[in-house]
Amino acid sequence: MSSHSPSSVRLRDLTHPVVAGLISVIVNYGGTFILVFQAARAAGLSPESTASWVWSISIGVGITGILLSWASREPIITAWSTPAAAFLVTALATTPYAEAVGAYMISAVAFVLLGMSGYFEKVIRLIPPGVAAGLLAGILLQFGIGAFGGMSIDPWLAGLLIVAYVVLKRLTTRYAVVGILVLGLAFLLIQGRVDLSGLQLTLAAPVFTLPAFSLSALLSLALPLFLITLTGQYMPGMLVLRADGFRSSADPIVTVTGLGSLLMAPFGSHAFNLAAITAAICTGREAHEDPSKRWLAGIAAGVFYILVGVFGVTLAAVFMAFPATFITTLAGLALLGTIGGSLASAMADVKGREASLITFLAAAANITLLGVGGVFWGLVIGLVAYAVLNGRLPREASKPVVALDKRAN
Repeated sequence: MSSHSPSSVRLRDLTHPVVAGLISVIVNYGGTFILVFQAARAAGLSPESTASWVWSISIGVGITGILLSWASREPIITAWSTPAAAFLVTALATTPYAEAVGAYMISAVAFVLLGMSGYFEKVIRLIPPGVAAGLLAGILLQFGIGAFGGMSIDPWLAGLLIVAYVVLKRLTTRYAVVGILVLGLAFLLIQGRVDLSGLQLTLAAPVFTLPAFSLSALLSLALPLFLITLTGQYMPGMLVLRADGFRSSADPIVTVTGLGSLLMAPFGSHAFNLAAITAAICTGREAHEDPSKRWLAGIAAGVFYILVGVFGVTLAAVFMAFPATFITTLAGLALLGTIGGSLASAMADVKGREASLITFLAAAANITLLGVGGVFWGLVIGLVAYAVLNGRLPREASKPVVALDKRAN
């Protein structure tokens, strides 16, 4: 973890990190949390057990994010495993829930052991900077495209956010993302598209499930859960941190989130880990001009996650009620700086440019083979291309993947 001392924090330093943390939470719940409810339905869970799942994963994500950000003074954003949730929509239909909880625990123990071994950090350091930057740009590309794709579905809302973003960038760069969040919410409330009249804050109660262990659940659920989360979340999550110049070791992050997942599994949490897409909202210049202040975004995100967890499905349902166009446009515009910085870095090294371009395109294609998602295959294709074109892989990538987005924004 980072060893530098905490910076003094003034009130004006809080605005941007807090808003960045809020946007990352809105995007996470509004964009992918429906998968958790679909998986709970597939498992035949009661409303109480479903609320316990929301409680356990939200509280776990919030606490681990706060602890890691505070300890490292870097924006360590944690989240639930989205690709794993998508996998569980089908897997839980055929696996008894108690065995699924046992599989969650086995997967979590595997992450704790991986973090303690130190091998994951060594693997991260072997990835060439250009390839890593190309991979990150490819992962984020769909979100950038989504920001403008909303024009076909909801032209007034998407158009307002895009125009407002460009105008605010010209007038006050620092408040562009803050401005479109406030403007977008006001527009939706005026149009009556977000109904908060029936909102009742109901406290969630954890429901304990005694885990059961079986060989079939180990092979069909625990192993895929581990691999999907490792390649689809931890790998890109670490590249996001490296892209903005943060140097926290992967090992304590994997260990702490693995321990958190283990403790929360009996209450329904499937897996939480280092965030990838939503982390990029908090690690770049949009979160704060000064990189040493961006860790506050991790604290803010953690607090918002805990608030959602305390009230179970209530606040999660509010975020999920936002129109999809609002979520995709907000996320895409907030990530423009990171996408631009990643592309610039991927193309900066002439020697590795072609391998970086191949990585970018392969990641953007989002290939799915053998049940493994696009991040893994984009990285494999990029590394093979780099090795063939340069005759070898570097022994260790010593420099940050992207120089703190000086050209971005």
